[in-house]
Amino acid sequence: MRSRLRFGALALAVVLLAGCADHFGPGLVQLAAGRGWEPLPIQSWVVNDGITPKAIVYCPPEDCVRPGVAALLSFEGREAIEMERALALDPARLARAFAKPANSKTKKPAKPASTTTVSRFKLDGTNGILVEIRAKEGHRLASTAILYARKDKVLSLAIAVTNDSQAARDYVRATWESR
Repeated sequence: MRSRLRFGALALAVVLLAGCADHFGPGLVQLAAGRGWEPLPIQSWVVNDGITPKAIVYCPPEDCVRPGVAALLSFEGREAIEMERALALDPARLARAFAKPANSKTKKPAKPASTTTVSRFKLDGTNGILVEIRAKEGHRLASTAILYARKDKVLSLAIAVTNDSQAARDYVRATWESR
């Protein structure tokens, strides 16, 4: 029940942000609105220099069997170098940072409520990473698939997040092919 409430709160936040924004991304060809995927506003979402959101789409549970979020981003300059290094050398450290609870500032480390696994894959010669965070109780899963490649000074990154590992890989493939 808590996860439904959190997901509902996230969906409500997305709708409210959408109402306030005046620039929606172009969407993704392979994850089209006709299939339940809706583009999200991206004009001022990323404020870091060197990071450019190209498209962000979301598919809510009422429209998709496997709801999720997918994004196509590009990195330039120092951000591109740092992100590529993190993905190439130590994606497990990056995954642990994502899995760390928000209240991790406590002195005594809590017993982990989840396990995180990181695996690499290739898709048509493109480097990929699959991060799976599984709850120890309830068997819930969050999967993030990432594809990335550098061309000249630009690092392109496709990312998909959902509750199923194969769906995450399918969504990231569709995102990558839509670039």
